[in-house]
Amino acid sequence: MKIRLDVSRERYDELSEQLRGLGVEIDEDAALVLSEAGRYADSLLLRERGSGALTRVDARDIISVESAGREIEVYTVRGVFTARERLYQIQGRLDPEDFLRVSNGVIVALRHIRSIKPALSMRFTLTLSDGRRADVTRSCYYAFKEALGI
Repeated sequence: MKIRLDVSRERYDELSEQLRGLGVEIDEDAALVLSEAGRYADSLLLRERGSGALTRVDARDIISVESAGREIEVYTVRGVFTARERLYQIQGRLDPEDFLRVSNGVIVALRHIRSIKPALSMRFTLTLSDGRRADVTRSCYYAFKEALGI
């Protein structure tokens, strides 16, 4: 059996040793995930664009996560990566105090919002720290206003 561990760094070594002793293989590509309850990821394991190499990216470096068809693109201060998980799965792993879904296909890091411009029909246009723009759709309008206190 192969599993991926999504636990704090402090518990990772202890749990991986115990699981390996039981014959469980720890694999970062495994579909089965063991995670701590109530814990949000401090990093995500992502694939580098082009090479496909797995890289651990700190959650504080994430600017936005966007769905591009079947592919999930993660924009960071270090570049663009891809993820194998679905957008809702990534959203569940990120701290809601730091990340907010602004449309069906986009999650933004609140710390990376540089400007907010009101648009027509209960919408906002966000400018992110890397210069890209993201639209807050009507379905996310009130949650966005509440999260930012506006």
